[in-house]
Amino acid sequence: MTSKQPFSAIALLPLLIFIGIFVGTGLYFENQNVDYAFYQLPSVVAILPAIIIGVLLSKKKLNQTIDIFIKGVGHNNIITMCMIYLLAGAFAAVAKATGGVDATVALGLSYIPAEFLLPGFFLISAFIATAMGTSMGTIAAVAPVAFGVVEQTNIEATLMVGAVISGALFGDNLSIISDTTIAATRTQGCEMKDKFKENLIFALPAALITLILFSLQSQGQVDLQPKDYDVFKVIPYLTILILAISGLNVFVVLTVGILFAGITGFTTSDYTVLQFSKDIYAGFGNMQEIFFLSMLVGGLAALIQQQGGIAFINHKIESFVKRLSSKKTDKSPKLVELCIALMVALTNSCIANNTVAIVVTGDIAKGLAEKHDICPKRSASLLDIFACIVQGILPFGAQALLIGSIFSISPLSAGLHAWYCMVLAVVSVIIIAIRK
Repeated sequence: MTSKQPFSAIALLPLLIFIGIFVGTGLYFENQNVDYAFYQLPSVVAILPAIIIGVLLSKKKLNQTIDIFIKGVGHNNIITMCMIYLLAGAFAAVAKATGGVDATVALGLSYIPAEFLLPGFFLISAFIATAMGTSMGTIAAVAPVAFGVVEQTNIEATLMVGAVISGALFGDNLSIISDTTIAATRTQGCEMKDKFKENLIFALPAALITLILFSLQSQGQVDLQPKDYDVFKVIPYLTILILAISGLNVFVVLTVGILFAGITGFTTSDYTVLQFSKDIYAGFGNMQEIFFLSMLVGGLAALIQQQGGIAFINHKIESFVKRLSSKKTDKSPKLVELCIALMVALTNSCIANNTVAIVVTGDIAKGLAEKHDICPKRSASLLDIFACIVQGILPFGAQALLIGSIFSISPLSAGLHAWYCMVLAVVSVIIIAIRK
């Protein structure tokens, strides 16, 4: 007969230390009016004291404790996740270097009626983010163009900011090569295409409502100067989307995408094989922080799990669910889904990084989902959706900080106009409540 797994609140101390250091440092720099305050201290460094505390708290011998940590770092899910990060970073870097982003923006603008610029920029940002897998990369590419349009019209800058950031987060949330999707699917053990289909149930109604809201707010007309673009450069993005939705292995999808992006450069410009290789390596480097952080979080999670920290959280959530349930024997999966959503939302509110929030809460969410018969694709979708919701409206999130600096507006104002995130929150809670 196996003994019940022990649980301990003390085992969660390393995680709290990590969040405390990361948030505390960010608040300090925010008070000093430092730009990108919450990104001054690399998260990879902030987690090191937490790992040391985790090792010291272990009741096992030092060599055994370190072995547990290393096994967590080298877990199959963690290594797979990291390899996908590298390929996703390489694709984004090569596609941008070969003009794919600029061509996609120009293509979109050529078909947008002047009276629907706001919903138009939402759609452009959504497409690019879905194809690139990064809301930050999308904002960096689209925001300067959107700012130029604002200067030619009487559209309020805050509304345009809201359209761009909303579309970027909609696409990032759906994209199969987004780091948040990678983290959510790997931690929950589901296929990316299944999570994509599950996300559509929540995202499409929210996107349609958001489009209507921006359409009602559309104002100002201008004859935009047409820009030259090569449709051929958009093909890598379309290829990625089609192959991903078809269910092809993600490693194959990304590899084909990288090759196609390189080929468009070879055939449309003086892009060379040497530059192609340098851009691939640069893309690897762009994923460096999340790559290392995922490995270190995997090791820390293994220590916390071995010491009973995850069991403690499961126990507390179970008690909470039972108190809310009409019957104590009722598993109440809907309440558990809301708990998973709240857990990742609160975590992301603290650390202002949706990928890290998913990685940190992934194991706990998976344990709760398995115990209450919640399918992996649903728990993965909930993690990604509610991390996205919080990330979009946080005034100290990277997205609001970046677009706020481009438009010279307050990051708080940027977050308040990310209407898609707010609509998605309402729609998601309603769907959780009414769906079987």
